[in-house]
This record gives sequence, C-alpha cells and structure tokens, in this order.
Amino acid sequence: MLDESALQVLFLSARTHRRWQEKPVPREVLVRLYELLRLAPTSGNCNPGRFVFVATPAGKERLRPCLSEGNVQQTMSAPVTAIVAHDLRFYEHMPRLSHMANAQARFAADPDLARTTAFRNGSLQGAYLILAARALGLDCGPMSGFDNDRLDAGFFPDGRYRSNFLCNLGYGTGEGIRPRAARLGFDEACSVV
Repeated sequence: MLDESALQVLFLSARTHRRWQEKPVPREVLVRLYELLRLAPTSGNCNPGRFVFVATPAGKERLRPCLSEGNVQQTMSAPVTAIVAHDLRFYEHMPRLSHMANAQARFAADPDLARTTAFRNGSLQGAYLILAARALGLDCGPMSGFDNDRLDAGFFPDGRYRSNFLCNLGYGTGEGIRPRAARLGFDEACSVV
C-alpha cells in the first residue's frame, strides 16, 4: 500500500494547475512518463492511446486556433500540452500486443466496436498519463475546451487518430488554484451488491 505522502501527490493534494513556471519539462521526463503510463492495463492490452507532446513555440501556435478563449493563456504558457488521442486502427498492433486470438480480425470487422474500444481505453491511458505525470513531480491541467475537429484536422489529417482531451504539463506556480469543488459521497455514487 502506498503511504500517505504518495496519496497526497497523486490524489489528495493534487490540483488542476492553470499558471506555470517558466521551467521546461525535459524530453527525458516525457519519455519516462510514457514508459510508466504504457504499463497500466487496457482491455486485451490494446493500447490505443496516442500522445502528442506540444512543447515548441511552433507547435503551440498550431494549437492556439483550436482552443476555447478561456484556455488560451494557460495552454500557451504551459511548458508542454499533451494531446491525448486514440488510434482508431489500434487493432493493427494487436498481433504483437495481445494474446487474444483473432483480435485484429474481430476489431477490423466491427468498426463500432473498434471505435468504442479505442475511445474507452484511450481515455484510460489519458488518466494514467495524469497519474504518471504527478508521480514524476509534474503538475497537470487537464481540459476539454477546444475544437476537436479543428485540432484533428491540423494534427491528425489522415483521420486515423482522434483527440480526446488536452493536458497541460509543467511546474505550476501554485497561483490561482481554485478551491476544490464538491465530490459525490460513496453512498451517492456507489453501491455494493
């Protein structure tokens, strides 16, 4: 079991950041982040998550027109913005990744199943990205608030990948942290049967 300090880092004290120090996130940290998140489970080990780490001024300018007005400043000032996406043809890698018999053929024959599986498991991998980033000492600012179609046209023009959400990464200033909003209690959100 993790000790209390680890739980503080991952959940209890972790907050959404919107203001960033002018401190770069080294490529090695991004590589380590991916090396951690890729080990977490997905159904049938399908691994549909795809990640674009937008870290250059040119990349940020490509991203800017896709952003909702309220997300421009926090995104442009973040050292890195991760585009969390999923591969609609993830199943092409299944013969190498999965022990499931005929997985590739099954998904190739059922586009709705492939799309649902890609979205669901890519979302899981996006959550793992946040946990891995926090474990490595990064602060996170996950968000919607962007034009998916415009972003996909600009970053994934062949249509194979689809964006899900964005996550700013870096070292937060600690300024402008909003009070934690309410959460549903166990009895409101859970049942034991």
